[in-house]
Amino acid sequence: METKKKSTAVVTEATAQAALRRGAARTLSPEEERVLRMRLGAAPARTEPLERAAPERSDLEIELLSYEIEAYMKWRAREAERAPAARAAPVPMPSRTKEKIVRALRKKP
Repeated sequence: METKKKSTAVVTEATAQAALRRGAARTLSPEEERVLRMRLGAAPARTEPLERAAPERSDLEIELLSYEIEAYMKWRAREAERAPAARAAPVPMPSRTKEKIVRALRKKP
């Protein structure tokens, strides 16, 4: 006669967070997954699109979308300002000492 071994699995917060970070939980409903993410502080995957709570094409959705576009454009402008400054070659500054050395070298035969 064979008996089945019973085992229990212990799920820690860290393993639950890691599982939620890997992607959407297939066995949970969206509501359950959202609750777990909020309780455990697990962020959704970076590739996952953001949820929209407003009904489609409502005034609220249009206003939120305009804020998102405005913030994105400001961020792009700030990035564009930083990029040329980082890539620009340093401009040499005139130096009296350097000029003195160059003159002395030119005088040498």
